[in-house]
Amino acid sequence: MAAQITMYGAAWCGDCRRSKAYLDSHNVEYNYIDVEADESASDKVIEINGGQRSIPVILFPDGTHMTEPSDKDLEAKLEALAIL
Repeated sequence: MAAQITMYGAAWCGDCRRSKAYLDSHNVEYNYIDVEADESASDKVIEINGGQRSIPVILFPDGTHMTEPSDKDLEAKLEALAIL
């Protein structure tokens, strides 16, 4: 079963590239949405972040999200969800 993780990001975003590389290197399945290519996704990020356009935003299957997480915080969350 694929993990129901969604990541909103953009190619120019260093934090997005780092989080994407972390997920890829740990073989975590996720749906990547480019906020530059999808205007509604950009609006969704602003909605999730209470008006801020901070990325990456990573949504988890338990209904929570993280914005601009460190690799350590992302790892802890994935372990808590038994994804790692």
